[in-house]
Amino acid sequence: MAQYYSKETAGYASNPIIKPATAAYGGRLRRYRASMDLSAVNLTTGTTGNVGTSDSVILARVPTGAVFDFGMITSSVTLGSAVVAIGTNPVHASNGQYRAAAVFTAVDTPTLFGLATAQAGSANTSDTLVYLTCATAALPTSGTLVVDLYFNQP
Repeated sequence: MAQYYSKETAGYASNPIIKPATAAYGGRLRRYRASMDLSAVNLTTGTTGNVGTSDSVILARVPTGAVFDFGMITSSVTLGSAVVAIGTNPVHASNGQYRAAAVFTAVDTPTLFGLATAQAGSANTSDTLVYLTCATAALPTSGTLVVDLYFNQP
């Protein structure tokens, strides 16, 4: 039977052994929570309103060296036909780094997300903003949306 190594454990085949040197292997898991009152999401101007199709919401600032693990999204209301994506690019057409653009209709059901390419990716080389972007339709004007982001850190 053949024995294979993952990218992280390939150094175990060396002599002397080279231990994994990434926060994704043995790092400390940290949660970054972003919760939004959908009836009053515009905290900058203090006005009420909903996130439209050309808008983005900053969810977190993740520090240098962190590696994406997974995320969880929960909403107290269905997001209807609004398509949401989560990633590091505030331009909604290309913001699916962590969660690909998709509708989210589950109510009060925590739902995991995470693309394999992001989970197997490298550590942030600088502090990085993570955004939620919206397309197709605006987010609802009532309810609560919570996005938890989990990153491994050295």
